[in-house]
Amino acid sequence: MERTGPERTERERTGPEGTGPERPAHAGGGRADANPSAQDRSAGDAVRARTPLPSFAFTEADADKMRGVRRMKMTATGALLFVALIFVLATWGKNAGLGGWTGYVAAAAEAGMVGALADWFAVTALFRYPLGLPIPHTAIIPNKKDQLGTTLGSFVGENFLSGDVVRARLHALGIGGRLGAWLAEPAHADRVTAELSTALRGALTVLRDSDVQAVVGEAITRRADSAEIAPGIGKTLDKVVADGAHHRAVDLICARAADWLVLHADSVMVAVEGGAPGWTPRFVDKKVGERVYKELLRFVTEMRDMPAHPARGAIDRFLTDFAADLQSDTDTRARVERMKSDLLSRSEVQDVIASAWASVRTMIISAAEDDRSELRLRARASLLSLGSRLATDSRLQAKVEGWLEDAAVYVVTTYRAEITSLISETVASWDAEHTSRKIEAHIGRDLQFIRINGTVVGALAGLLIYTVAHALGA
Repeated sequence: MERTGPERTERERTGPEGTGPERPAHAGGGRADANPSAQDRSAGDAVRARTPLPSFAFTEADADKMRGVRRMKMTATGALLFVALIFVLATWGKNAGLGGWTGYVAAAAEAGMVGALADWFAVTALFRYPLGLPIPHTAIIPNKKDQLGTTLGSFVGENFLSGDVVRARLHALGIGGRLGAWLAEPAHADRVTAELSTALRGALTVLRDSDVQAVVGEAITRRADSAEIAPGIGKTLDKVVADGAHHRAVDLICARAADWLVLHADSVMVAVEGGAPGWTPRFVDKKVGERVYKELLRFVTEMRDMPAHPARGAIDRFLTDFAADLQSDTDTRARVERMKSDLLSRSEVQDVIASAWASVRTMIISAAEDDRSELRLRARASLLSLGSRLATDSRLQAKVEGWLEDAAVYVVTTYRAEITSLISETVASWDAEHTSRKIEAHIGRDLQFIRINGTVVGALAGLLIYTVAHALGA
């Protein structure tokens, strides 16, 4: 239930002996009416509704934790005063001309103060009015838990996730030129290349080989099934024959065949003799075998030594006709497709396709880990080239900035509802009507660490931003 003022909030929050909200006494000096009016019953119901459950009572253990919270508050406040002192001294030193380092210190201290103050206000506003001032939308947990979720979600959606705001802010930054100047530095290109290599190795490590192999195998098989290969083979073969590129293959086959016949003369004659009828005399079989071998060797030798041999011309005509059939003959094309399907369906081929990913993965990881690999050298050279172009080419800068702006606008406009609903639904799920002090006792010490961390992180962020701005020439 929503409270109406700081006095009421403080009274309910403390109660007698810090144990919980104080129950108001009945009118008439504390004497209870035997027949209370409807207004009294309504007030009693409201009080009972505000009364915390026994499990949420503020115990002695909670009081001890609250003392620890107060000690951490002093530490966090001390950190704020420390960075404020550093800021004053650094600003004085900068104005006194002690050196450029004072600007870095002043920027870090200033950001540290901002982080400390922002986190102090945020942590304080969760449980009470900062400095006792009834500032709207503070004392969030005891006052307006659900409304805060809705308001915060709407605020973020309207002021930070607006397409116009995001586009204008990114355009004002001039990311294209700055990115180009940064990438044009060899050291930066080396760093990006190393980071990309690490990311690539990580991605390949996360992926399960079995899943990728299944996807790759299915993709290759589906692609091969959907594409008719006969016409393409026919066109390629036709061009090969027209250019005479197949002559070297014919020369090689004839030379190897002649050499083989010379080395295996006995085997050829034995094979011929073994195929002769059983009723023929053995000397006749031998004479026939020798004659067949000599004629076969003469034929192959002439083909090897005579480029204009008739058999070579017959091969040319056969290949030309076959190339034409592959492109236009329906039966030939159908037979080639059946052969392709039979080949793809074989388990050996599927295993080869599936194992291709393992080989590619190993090759990519090895190249990514090697500083001198062709992959990393080419990536580095591409980054340097891109940086040089981005730094000087205004059209490319505008194109890159347009891509970044469109991508950012798409993300914030498409998922704005999901982002804002996450905020509102999370806040609405809190059950902190009468437990703000208990929550502060249990997590307040950690929240004070947020203030300390805000001081430190703010200082580091300020130093980093100041350094990057100077490095980029801002």
